Amino acid sequence: MSIDSIIAQAVSKAVKELYGIDTPAETIVPQATRKEFEGNLTVVVFPWVKAARKAPDAVGQEIGAWLEANEEAVEKFNVVKGFLNITVAPKFWNSVLGHIADTPDYGLKAADANSPLVMVEYSSPNTNKPLHLGHIRNNLLGFSLAEILKACGNRVVKTNIVNDRGIHICKSMLAWQKWGEGVTPESAGKKGDHLIGDFYVLFDKHYKAELKALEEQGMTKEEAEAASPLMKEARAMLVKWEQKDPEIRALWETMNSWVYAGFDETYKRMGVNFDKIYYESETYLEGKGKVLEGLEAGKMYRKEDGSVWADLTGEGLDHKLLLRSDGTSVYMTQDIGTAKLRYEDYPIDKMIYVVGNEQNYHFQVLSILLDRLGFKWGKDLVHFSYGMVELPEGKMKSREGTVVDADDLMDDMVATAKTVSAELGKLDGLSDEEIARISEMVGLGALKYFLLKVDPRKNITFNPKESIDFNGNTGPFIQYTYARICSVLRKAEDEGMKIEGYSNVAPGEREITLIQSLADFPATVQAAGQSYSPALIANYIYDLVKSYNQFYHDCSILKESDAAKRSLRLELSRQTARVVKTGMGLLGIEVPERM
Repeated sequence: MSIDSIIAQAVSKAVKELYGIDTPAETIVPQATRKEFEGNLTVVVFPWVKAARKAPDAVGQEIGAWLEANEEAVEKFNVVKGFLNITVAPKFWNSVLGHIADTPDYGLKAADANSPLVMVEYSSPNTNKPLHLGHIRNNLLGFSLAEILKACGNRVVKTNIVNDRGIHICKSMLAWQKWGEGVTPESAGKKGDHLIGDFYVLFDKHYKAELKALEEQGMTKEEAEAASPLMKEARAMLVKWEQKDPEIRALWETMNSWVYAGFDETYKRMGVNFDKIYYESETYLEGKGKVLEGLEAGKMYRKEDGSVWADLTGEGLDHKLLLRSDGTSVYMTQDIGTAKLRYEDYPIDKMIYVVGNEQNYHFQVLSILLDRLGFKWGKDLVHFSYGMVELPEGKMKSREGTVVDADDLMDDMVATAKTVSAELGKLDGLSDEEIARISEMVGLGALKYFLLKVDPRKNITFNPKESIDFNGNTGPFIQYTYARICSVLRKAEDEGMKIEGYSNVAPGEREITLIQSLADFPATVQAAGQSYSPALIANYIYDLVKSYNQFYHDCSILKESDAAKRSLRLELSRQTARVVKTGMGLLGIEVPERM
């Protein structure tokens, strides 16, 4: 049993005996005592003040005295304005460490058949360009959130919706038709998603030149856009696609297959995956059908031009277009269709969309429409809204080809990790294979940690040089500490040191701080799941690693002559390594055993 549970049960008994109040232990949540006060755990006594008919400090004193007399885990206490600060008896921390060591999958809750089913959608790429830095943050947040929700005892389905239709796709297709000369990924020696992205940029280049020429002839910008022959061709291609023109559909399938092969490589290297992938080309018609059902039921209305709208003024919003006058879908309609198919595939209890904060309004509207159309989770859908990633130079633009490509960025991060690690001597004595593997781990770990350690709602300016630093709040700092702990444990094993007989050792201040940090892990995982914040895990691991490094600096481990004390410190090292690996795993980050 954890120390939090022991104290909560003892406090529950105390208030029953002292005041006759029934308070279930699970409703009592001890918190870590603030650093400026003496103690390890703090219990707020205000819930019992009214029934006890005493001042908060008096209630705290009485509960504290009861605990000191009746609970062996409590050494002493103090009360500050209704906050009962409890100091746990030093020897008792050994049982806490023993509990951690003896608990399989420590910090993680297993799901069962009755656990809530949560679907997490992330990635949502377009098939007209490769994944970029913004996609990396999206994928890392979505994957990590899914892993954290699993660790909180939910059943989780990781899903992706691929934007594989629309005018933007036709732009790449048309550019390939006009200027591609039959090029393929194989003949170009390029990943398919990169090749198609080049044609998207090429279309925009020709389109801008066309607009400039038309404006020089005296047209306004709006007139030039309406008259653009290139854009007219792209729109005509989209209409043909919707009419299932065999030639256009064949080209579309071929070019998309190139892109998917490229995406799969990027996802694999990034370490993310999906349980189910949906495609807009398969969902948009479902959305149209659902909207027309809503129209028949009087939940939508049709304008004179034939377009279909939803009146959201009753919810304090405006009118939302759902079908254009020519019958084609908008993104909202496609999302409704995707929701319909997902609901048929899975009995979803909660739906979480991992999408940037520029889509806040979209998901506010989607929630209302899904609820209106009868999806039970629609009203409570979660838009996991996150901030944008920018570079020190400013924003990225896909059409202008100024985005930071995901593959290029990962290559650069791994190369930088190899250079920095070598300069610091952290790769000395390793084989070429080990150097390559560790450089990959460190480079991608630095990237992932930098993007996940920040509150998801905040914008980030990504600085690659800052992220690969073996000091400070970085992935490499944590990875190096993990490798250091593994080295200590290997040496102990090589020297025949056993971990046993430490139960009667009174741990010192550094050991207690570290044990308490380890004891906080399960609550941190739960808090990260409740607040949808991988940053809580990242910063917890950083604080844990800082505590370990202070402990490592102040307490001799392998050279400790007292076998019981040495065992305690080795066990602390082993459990710290275990929690670091588990916690970093929830972020999708690997940790190397040698560095």
